[in-house]
Amino acid sequence: MAFDGIVTRATVHELNETLQTGRITKIYQPTETELVFQVRKDRTNHSLLVSAHSVYSRFHLTEDSYHNPKQPPMFCMLLRKHLVGGFLERVEQIENERIVHMQIRTKNEIGDETLKTVIIEIMGKHSNVMLVDREGGHILDSIKHLPPAQNTYRTIMPGQPYIAPPGQGKISPLNLDGEDIVRKLDFNSGKMDRQLLNIVMGFSPVITKEVVYRAGLGNVSGFSEAYDSLKELITSHSYTPAVYDGEKETFHVLPLEHLNAERTVYTSVSKMLDAYYSGKAERDRVKQQAGDLHRFLKNEIDKNHRKIKKHEETLKKSEASEDYQKLGELLTAHMHMVKNGDAEVTVTDYYKEDQPDLVIDLNPNKTASQNAQNFFQTYQKLKNSKIYVEKEIRKTEGEIEYLERLLQQVEAARTQDVEEIREELRDEGYMKKRVNTGKRKNKKQKPSPEKYTASDGTELYVGRNNLQNEYVTSKLANKEDIWLHAKDIPGSHVVIKDNDPTEETLTEAAQLAAYFSKYSASSSVPVDYTKIKYVKKPSGAKPGFVTYDRQKTLFVTPEEKSIRQLRRNAETENRSTGQ
Repeated sequence: MAFDGIVTRATVHELNETLQTGRITKIYQPTETELVFQVRKDRTNHSLLVSAHSVYSRFHLTEDSYHNPKQPPMFCMLLRKHLVGGFLERVEQIENERIVHMQIRTKNEIGDETLKTVIIEIMGKHSNVMLVDREGGHILDSIKHLPPAQNTYRTIMPGQPYIAPPGQGKISPLNLDGEDIVRKLDFNSGKMDRQLLNIVMGFSPVITKEVVYRAGLGNVSGFSEAYDSLKELITSHSYTPAVYDGEKETFHVLPLEHLNAERTVYTSVSKMLDAYYSGKAERDRVKQQAGDLHRFLKNEIDKNHRKIKKHEETLKKSEASEDYQKLGELLTAHMHMVKNGDAEVTVTDYYKEDQPDLVIDLNPNKTASQNAQNFFQTYQKLKNSKIYVEKEIRKTEGEIEYLERLLQQVEAARTQDVEEIREELRDEGYMKKRVNTGKRKNKKQKPSPEKYTASDGTELYVGRNNLQNEYVTSKLANKEDIWLHAKDIPGSHVVIKDNDPTEETLTEAAQLAAYFSKYSASSSVPVDYTKIKYVKKPSGAKPGFVTYDRQKTLFVTPEEKSIRQLRRNAETENRSTGQ
């Protein structure tokens, strides 16, 4: 990841151009480590995302929509109290570090003007966001607390003075030129990129490698010119925000020639960061939130596969049932040859063309009639077990299909989808239901399927779990609307809110059905589509299971870029309608 001091500088520059003097109108905290500030400037609302995530810490303008919890955390409520209605004076970067101060002028409860600073520290797992009283210099609160027992240098707790992280002895690139760099490098030691990393503040490995690459074979003048050319871009804010699709996807605001990879250039730093991070942090949160659910479903699927294996062994044994019927009938025909106490009898096998002799083992403690009856009983038992086992195999296969559908939904889930899947497993008896503590039961919320908008403005809806699938198909859609599903594999129900969509809209909806299926990473995925009125849920079927007919099939290759555009179309439409 390359959110270094240079990207920080570029983002700060962009925020000042876009948000400076803007009014903070809303603040919400979608997750434990993320905040969204809505800032209104020049009659336009802008969303500023600030994240202290241990892996995806960052700050930038965003066009993605974030969930606004009904119960805001304490830190969010404190920020609202102090900052909503305030004006963003400026955004400052501390030297070339990944430390940013948002200076805000606001008013207190009695209407007096007061100055507050939101401090953002991008430092991996130590990333943090703090609200500091600018006049007193003390911390009002932070998104993460750091007590004295954990850090003796600085304490991050309410009421404590704010102390900046310790310096690393590096020099800002704005205070160095190419000749300074050459004097500080030891050309005999090698590993020039590592040396640069230890000298220049805010340079990441991807930038030090770029300097070495541009310098060529490592001559003195080459290093000086390579460094100065990049410094000129930094000081003049001449950025080329791009995401590079190499062995490992990365991004930067400076051109990275050494990667020799395809790149997608964006019109702003925030658009680049939005494109790179979109979905990554949420997938990480879901992975943590639904880790136990994923393991549980995998174990249940494995358990059912083992059950089928045992049933198949029983089925194999039951195939010998007709042999016992034959022995019973042959013994009945030759009963006159059997004496009490005989352990065997040799009979003529009338069932074979050459009618050979056949030795039948007997229980000497039973009569011939009892032995024959025993063979018939064994035949009947095996015959009945075959019918039972075949029924159990079909039932277990249905169970596996259902659990695999849930597993696919967990792997593609949003944070708000996970609890609905968990609740479904409780309702179906797979997991224990929550113990009623006597508190009033919360009213079940209406499912929230994900909305997309096709290029021509048609609404598309995607069920992200079985509850949402049933809602989309049975309640949200009209009987003439078009329904889509990836063919013969677990996936989402997709509905086009139109009875006669264009070819383009049909293809875009099919992309959604393929993307939210088990074959999301495959090419040429078959997707069935038909009218809602031809989709039925069989009586007693598991949640989300349907049958359908009169379908047609088209083949599409799901592309994340296309899915992201359909989502952005919906977000743009929601903003324009004030939703």
